[in-house]
Formats: sequence, structure tokens, C-alpha cells
Amino acid sequence: MRVAVVTESFLPSANGVTTSVLRVLDHLSARGHEAMVVCPGPAPAHYRGFPVRQVPSFNYRGFRAGVPSPTLVRHLETFRPDVLHAAAPFGLGAQALTVARRRRIPTLAVFQTDVAGFARKYGLRATAPGIWRWLRTVHNHADLTLAPSSATLADLAANGITRTAWWGRGVDAETFHPNRRAGQACRRLRECVLTGAGPDAIVVGYVGRLAPEKRVERLAALTDPRVRLVVVGDGPARTALERRLPGATFLGRLDGDDLADAYAALDVFVHTGTHETFGQTLQEAMASGVPVVAPAAGGPLDVVDHGETGYLYPPEDDGALVAAVRTLTDDPALRARAGESGRRRVLPRSWTALGDALLAHYAAVIDAAEERDARLVGDIERHVVGFARQPVG
Repeated sequence: MRVAVVTESFLPSANGVTTSVLRVLDHLSARGHEAMVVCPGPAPAHYRGFPVRQVPSFNYRGFRAGVPSPTLVRHLETFRPDVLHAAAPFGLGAQALTVARRRRIPTLAVFQTDVAGFARKYGLRATAPGIWRWLRTVHNHADLTLAPSSATLADLAANGITRTAWWGRGVDAETFHPNRRAGQACRRLRECVLTGAGPDAIVVGYVGRLAPEKRVERLAALTDPRVRLVVVGDGPARTALERRLPGATFLGRLDGDDLADAYAALDVFVHTGTHETFGQTLQEAMASGVPVVAPAAGGPLDVVDHGETGYLYPPEDDGALVAAVRTLTDDPALRARAGESGRRRVLPRSWTALGDALLAHYAAVIDAAEERDARLVGDIERHVVGFARQPVG
């Protein structure tokens, strides 16, 4: 199978869209398929042996946004894909879906970013209906749109986006593992964070992009003297957050083993943003045996089992956030049970299983396109034969 992956975000940018695309490419490579990536530049020339084609881009609030251009059309025509995968399509992905539809290339879109929700967060509430109209146009050009949570599927249906199906996110339960807590790197990190703290102190952390929509400043409400904050990630809000959270330890962007060690060093993981379509960091924390606290909105509703793997709080209630963290702070045995439950919950969610499910979705849209083309050819042949049989004169 030849798969053209057109993504609004790719390396070196680190975010949920990039991570998901990388795991898809890993799986395509492991299963012996061919792929090409089209993304905003600058980007590496190759990934997993697959060519990465860049298109012109501009910077907006720390994001590299691709500019639709004839370059994308040339890349698709040269590669001749069996299926087009549009990751979080908005601008570049919209052009790709339009081109693919005109050229009768089967298409699949992955809905990953609540753009309308972000617009409301940035004070652009009036633009949300227009954004949904645009997203409806974009996604209804796709043969199938995949979404990672039941809440997101409901949002898509409510806004007129049809032909949808569930496709979640996998987690690397080998890399993200509770056993790392006993490792030297993890112990050093905890010792650094807990320097000068009392024996009942706990480490509470956030992992993710540091941007206004993530609302990491809400962690300032955690004034319990037992709490030591750790923030992992980078982004345009970092400088402001360092001023707002002067007692926190900022570790910057981490990857691989360093990131896994940081998760394992936490006693409680807290997510603060309210517009997550899924919440991959929640899964990674749970795989690491860490109880989680997250807003009862969007993706976390499917990820967190309230009272078992952690706690969900009303999205705008900082007091409830603080109370949930305090419940876990006060009870080490509860933290241990919730961490174990979280680990068990995510073990079946491997990227291999999710990758195979995605390949099945690819096959389904290809088969549907072939059936559609066959019906079209049949209709044309019947019309031609019928016309030929008309009497002359």
C-alpha cells in the first residue's frame, strides 16, 4: 500500500499531531508499506526511510502552518498514493483532500485538534461557528473521518460532519513503565525536586505543550506546602509560566527515556487544558503507574476512570482540581491503587493494535472507492449501450 500522509505538523515540532503521525509512520514501516509525508517546512528530509516533502509555511503563535500551494499537488501526482491520510486537516490538509477528491484518490482524515475551542480560548468566540463550517467542508471531503473519543465523535455529528469512526491513540507501555521509579535517573530527579521538602511532600506534574490553551497557570492554585510542582514541555507560554509558578521545576521538552523517567518521578499527574480531543499524556502517565487528575471534558472522559485511575473535575472549577489533588496527596495507598489501575487500563492500547486498526480503515476506504468507481463505469456503459440502441432518424 502507498500512503501519502499530509500533516499540519511534523518534526521538529513536538505535539500530539506530530507524535501520532510518527507512530503511524513507524507502523507503516514495520508492516512493509510505502509512505510519503507532506508537511510545513522546515522538516527533516526523511523519516523511517520515507521521503518528507516540505511546503512553504509561516509561524503563528509558535505553530508552523503550511501554505496551500502547487507544490503539494506535484508531490501527490509524483507519488501516486493508494490512499491519502490527512492528519488534523485545516489549511494544507484541506487542499490535499480537495486535490485527492478530484483525482479520485481514497481519503481518510484524522480529527485531532479542537480548533473552535482554541478560538474561544483566545477570545475569538464569534469565529467558532465559522470555523466549524470550514471544518465541516474539509472533513466532508474525506471518505472517512476518524476521531479519538466519544465526546469528539458527538461534536462532529452535532456540527454536520458525516462518515466518522473511532480511532484512538496507542501508548508505549514498555517505555512508560512504573519500574523506572527505582532507576537512578528518576531517583536523582525526585531528590532534586524534593530538596528541602518534608517527608510527606509529593511531586505533582504536568507534561505537554506550554501554550495559553493548555492553561498550565491553573497549577498556581496548588498552594499546599506538601506539593512540589514539575512542568515538562516547552512553548510560547513558558516564560510567563515561569513567572507565574516560581516554585516549579521546569524541565523543558523531553523525549524517550528522559520523558519516561520524568513521568515515573511523579506522584500525581495533573492536566489543566479543557479542549483535548484525546489526552495522550494522560495515557502515558497511567502507563507509568501515576494517578491522574483531568477536566471532565473531551478526551479525558474516555481515558480516566473517575475514582479508579484518578479523578475528573468540572472543567472550570479550580477548587475541584485542588480538592482532587489533595485527596491523592492525603492517601499514599489510594495513589498506589489508582496508579496500578491506570496501568492495567492502558495495557491493551498498544500502538501496534491501533496501527493495524488504521490499516483496516485504509483498506475500507480503498475498497469503497473501487466499488464506487465500478458502479460509475457500469452506469456509463449502460448509458452508452442504451444510446447506441436508439433508432436512427
